[in-house]
Amino acid sequence: MTQFVQNLIDGLGNGSTYALLAVGVSMLFGVMHLVNFAHGELLTMGAYVIYAMRSNDISWWVAIPVAILSAVVLSMLIELVAFRRVRAASAFTLLLTSFAIEILSHAAWRIGVSSTPRRYEAPDIAFKVVELGPFNIEIWDVVSILVAVACFVGTAIMLRTTMFGLAIRAASEDFDAARLMGVRANRVISGAFAYAGLLAGIAGAIWLVRRGQADPRMGAEPLLKAVIAAIIGGLGSLPGAVVGGLSLGVAEVYFRSWLPSDLQGLTDSFVFVVIAVLFVVRPQGLFNVRTAERV
Repeated sequence: MTQFVQNLIDGLGNGSTYALLAVGVSMLFGVMHLVNFAHGELLTMGAYVIYAMRSNDISWWVAIPVAILSAVVLSMLIELVAFRRVRAASAFTLLLTSFAIEILSHAAWRIGVSSTPRRYEAPDIAFKVVELGPFNIEIWDVVSILVAVACFVGTAIMLRTTMFGLAIRAASEDFDAARLMGVRANRVISGAFAYAGLLAGIAGAIWLVRRGQADPRMGAEPLLKAVIAAIIGGLGSLPGAVVGGLSLGVAEVYFRSWLPSDLQGLTDSFVFVVIAVLFVVRPQGLFNVRTAERV
């Protein structure tokens, strides 16, 4: 029982990053019917910002907010420069655009910086462990869970109590009808990209504090996990994205704990088998989502 609870705590800390990213992915899908595979590049941007600032001995208290802000700005620039021009195109064109941005980002970091990982020293709190009875709790896992919960609650409040949240929900239901009611497409979509960038920046900060290095392709793996988490929950459902992300993180930790040492390298394979079975049983995901009209 002790190991079960220990793994649950570790899994929730791991899954909080996936969940934050998945909420951003689902929000953009709800508004634009776009699965944005360039979303992971926001983490890469944050990593290089942290590397640059820590290389100059700038405090973590400054580096983390600047990294989060850089993710927000980059997300809005991606929408303005790339997606706004093809917004009315087919879903396939939007998907190709997101892949093109991802590939260009990898090339830009390789040419502009280096293909070699750039390392920075992680703070002591990233790996500090405290003993609570039979449990060994990593402080950063607790911080990750608390920050993620605060973001989820804040997102729920924003969606239900603000005009921007109302516009996001209306656009997700039916964008054409929302525009007829006075919702401005550019403002809503730009705001959705900014908010998704904010969540990605926070998720990146949680992840990057422990990672200790920046490299051009580092955003690809967490982005893939986030997309899978969003699909598990029901693509376009924000509660589903949270549940999917946390479930994926917990499943990874449990499989890593239970599998024999010679099979632990296949953890992702076993997790994906379980996900495949889930999609056979419930192909629409855990949460039902109404089909939105894309502008």
